[in-house]
Amino acid sequence: MGAADIVPGVSGGTVALVLGIYDRLILNIRIGARGLKQLLTGDGAGLKQTMADIEWVWLISLLAGILAAIAALSSVLERLLEEETIAMAGLFFGLVVGTIWIAWHLLERIDAATLTIIAGVGIVLFFLLGLREDTGVAEGTDEVVTQPFWVFAVAGAIAICAMILPGISGSFILVMLGMYTEVLGAVNDRDFGSLTAFAIGCVAGLALFSTLLSWLLHHYRNQVIAAMIGLMLGSIRVLWPWPNGTFTTTLAAPSGEIALPIVLAIVGAAVVIAVEHFSSRVGTMPDSLD
Repeated sequence: MGAADIVPGVSGGTVALVLGIYDRLILNIRIGARGLKQLLTGDGAGLKQTMADIEWVWLISLLAGILAAIAALSSVLERLLEEETIAMAGLFFGLVVGTIWIAWHLLERIDAATLTIIAGVGIVLFFLLGLREDTGVAEGTDEVVTQPFWVFAVAGAIAICAMILPGISGSFILVMLGMYTEVLGAVNDRDFGSLTAFAIGCVAGLALFSTLLSWLLHHYRNQVIAAMIGLMLGSIRVLWPWPNGTFTTTLAAPSGEIALPIVLAIVGAAVVIAVEHFSSRVGTMPDSLD
């Protein structure tokens, strides 16, 4: 999940879906959101029980893995994305296509309504991503804080929701919102006020969105899975290898380097399907969200 979040257009939620831990992750986040509410309302007895319900060992292990991957792989992935732009885009394209295949088989039924949701969400995201030709910020752009605290809070709430949805990159959302350099500027300048506002927004957004998403998965699971498939289909605009990999949302016919990206795409899809097959055999997904 950590490695996926580094790449524009790829979400850690996509990896969670592949590994069969998506429901479990959302469930634990929802329980944590309930605990936050109890803390704010002074419900000590309820908070104690809620804290006992959270799978702390599992969550801490997951978080440790995410942070370790970001620390260990960020420089490697950044170099590969710059030096092997088209080839790496082919690999990520295959990973997402494999995930779409898996999600398709999670659908309980495939009818006109399901196909409409998939097509509608996919088309909307496809055109939204096309509002920007590049997925990063211009070279030499100043990383400075110019926005008030409340803008950082709103950006944090939106970005954190994107990070747990398959097919959407939280970092790319910050780029689209014009807040990527603002957040980096706050980090570089040690602007703890702006960073605190951003963190509060993340916590609030995650708490509200996880509760809503958990409820939707429980009551409208098929429609939610269909929407996730649409999100991943729409995100392919960023992952299409040509003309310049994940650094642009502009689309072009395959040219130049063709064989390697195609081979890597096939390998990526095969690996995802193999990992899902293994994870399903060891039973990592809970039966329900009750």
